[in-house]
Amino acid sequence: MLGRSRPNVLSRTRDAYATLLFAAALCLALLQSNTPATAKGPESLAGVAEGLQETVVNISTTQNLEDEDNDPPGRKAPGSSPFDELFDDFFSEEGADGSPRKVSSLGAGFVIDPSGLIVTNHHVIEGADDIYVNFTDGSKLKVIKILGHDPETDLALIQVKPDQPLKAVTFGDSSVLRVGDWVMAIGNPFGLGGTLTVGVVSATKRDINAGPYDNFIQTDAAINRGNSGGPLFNMEGEVVGVNTAIISPTGGSIGIGFALPSNTALRVLDQLKQYGKTRRGWLGVHVQNVTNEMASSLGLPKPTGALVASVTPDGPAASAGIKARDVILDFGGQKIRTMRDLPRAVVSSAVGAEVLLNVLRDGETLNITVTLGELPGEDEDLLSPESSDGKEHLLGLTIEPLTADLRAKFAISGKVDGVVITSVEPGSPAAKKRIKVGDVILEVRQKRVRKPEEVVAWLSAIRKSGRDKILFLLANADGDLRLVNVPIS
Repeated sequence: MLGRSRPNVLSRTRDAYATLLFAAALCLALLQSNTPATAKGPESLAGVAEGLQETVVNISTTQNLEDEDNDPPGRKAPGSSPFDELFDDFFSEEGADGSPRKVSSLGAGFVIDPSGLIVTNHHVIEGADDIYVNFTDGSKLKVIKILGHDPETDLALIQVKPDQPLKAVTFGDSSVLRVGDWVMAIGNPFGLGGTLTVGVVSATKRDINAGPYDNFIQTDAAINRGNSGGPLFNMEGEVVGVNTAIISPTGGSIGIGFALPSNTALRVLDQLKQYGKTRRGWLGVHVQNVTNEMASSLGLPKPTGALVASVTPDGPAASAGIKARDVILDFGGQKIRTMRDLPRAVVSSAVGAEVLLNVLRDGETLNITVTLGELPGEDEDLLSPESSDGKEHLLGLTIEPLTADLRAKFAISGKVDGVVITSVEPGSPAAKKRIKVGDVILEVRQKRVRKPEEVVAWLSAIRKSGRDKILFLLANADGDLRLVNVPIS
């Protein structure tokens, strides 16, 4: 029995020993594989980020203000939304002689052409008297020209004159971004300069009610004041977005930031380079969403498309035969699921392009070809030929043409020319900004005005754009200037 039992004992011992060796080897392998990873953390992005900071610049601007209550111009979202501008504003002290204060703003930008073309946000440079570009090597250049700006997408293209070619970014395709893709933001948060943060794409095609063409990339990469106008990079080191807005009840990052997609930015920048302004396609319709109640009466199985509420006379849609109550279901192969899909599709199309529309009319589907016109821009004449020179009322103000009689009545200097304010309603937004009778409106949003109806037309255009303030350049009777931002909501 002993002879028979020994082999069994040895066999069990060998099995136990082999099991112990295997367990020890497994533990060692796990330690070897896990310990370095735990120590090092995720794979470094230094290789991707290397050299990118040279393409990103800090933008600093100054603007002279005289009115103590003036607000610096900036990108504000509608109403009481928590959306906040991304650039940092600070005020210098008023001079002892009562000279105007200076408002300084800090933002970011990036080089797109070695010759000195730089992209930033429109709101970073809006209303600035001087704009400077600060580079990572400590050099500083003054902007010699604003090549163009587009308030609707909040983009601006500026130019400097470098002594030697600058390092420029490479653009990527924003349409291939997926939720969960890693992205990097580089900018100038709180004036710290050259700061890199990392996150993921949280959402695409985000509508934040900042304008009619909202189509933002949402990211949780930390974006703060001063990042505005900076680039959002993918993991190939390509620009896929321009950082534009954040949700921030406190002014700091809470992980909800928004960037304009690079594909949209490229179209706008190309037009700014060519024309100094944007040339957007124009259809000439006013549309609204199809509700559940409307869908059945229109012959739709579910709410979809853009319902034409009205058609602009002599516009492209009217010429093609589009009518009120038509439902536009498809625009040039792009499905129109809600009314907001239509303006995005139209403005992305070239002026003069022939586009096939799929339209539902009285339960019948029609194919209609439309030749797009050009959307009237802010630089177009906003007045109709029959405009008069009478007084107008707006924002608690009565404004009139600056006639010889009114010039004498208010003792207005001969060097002042614009629209005179003849009454101010107590408690009105204008009164709260200390606008006075006898003040003269010289410019609205940096555009000269000489007739009351020009001011009214600008106010109407600004309201339609979703902004909540109108920027006046005012002169008193002696010709002293000041900028005033008046709430219009």
